[in-house]
Amino acid sequence: MSPHTIIIDTDPGIDDAMAILYAAAHPGLALAGLTTVFGNVPVTTATRNAQVLADLAGGAVPVAEGAARPMVRPAPPYPDHVHGPEGLGDIAPEAPHQRPDHRPAARFLADVTAARPGEVTICAIGPLRNLAEALALDPGIAARVAGVVVMGGAINCPGNATADAETNIWCDPHAAAAVLAADWPVTLVGLDVTTRVTCSSADFAELASRSPRVGGFLARAAQFYLRFHRTKHGLDGCHLHDPAALIALTDPGLFRFSGTPVCVTLDGPAAGRTEADDTAATPSVGIALDADIEAVRARFLAVAGEADARLGRG
Repeated sequence: MSPHTIIIDTDPGIDDAMAILYAAAHPGLALAGLTTVFGNVPVTTATRNAQVLADLAGGAVPVAEGAARPMVRPAPPYPDHVHGPEGLGDIAPEAPHQRPDHRPAARFLADVTAARPGEVTICAIGPLRNLAEALALDPGIAARVAGVVVMGGAINCPGNATADAETNIWCDPHAAAAVLAADWPVTLVGLDVTTRVTCSSADFAELASRSPRVGGFLARAAQFYLRFHRTKHGLDGCHLHDPAALIALTDPGLFRFSGTPVCVTLDGPAAGRTEADDTAATPSVGIALDADIEAVRARFLAVAGEADARLGRG
């Protein structure tokens, strides 16, 4: 079977780096590009980080820069305390080897899906403005994608940006509402699952041992993220938010989904809240409500642990 082609829309971000390198190392995925968005860091920093990660993954992955701010709301503060000021923890900024693609992210998404209709899945692991802009730029994209996987939302659990809202949705609720209301096949992987999937400092040490280049990079970046989780949650480990969304694509049998329309609160104190609503007149979304948590964690470690060998860096 040929690899499944994906574009990752991202704001790297430590767990974004985990997801991107998981995808690059997975034998069943072909990474056709990275599009960048504000979120964990300013979009220019996200672009640089995505280029660095593309270099680490072999250098043949185009990177297209996208939205710098939300559609309507003021730009939120960047969570330096979670990912570090440069987005990759304590890893010093690196100069990437490649230049960004000349197209804005929305145009890149439209062009790649037009060139390969029915083949490309968009995996969005940051705020959703690029996807909303792609829908506005070229509504036909909804019929061309193989699917859309979104890391976002909190259906039956509290949020992590506010009591009501998960961070990616909270950062740009108007964009999220447009994406979740569009007539394309969306899978929503949110905090109901992702806060339960964790890797410990020992797990990252093992990754560094098995895969010194890629696993070692992730282990170094993860130290900052681990400190945040230890301080904030009293956890000896960190949540695998973004990798879990990619694993829902590669291993959907590990998850339990419910198909229901999802509504997003746009304004006020509950802005960014996601609610399953059977009465809504929008298409159903496949919501990940549960998973085999240990198997999801093991899948991430198995693929990331083989990254050097699979990317020719062993």
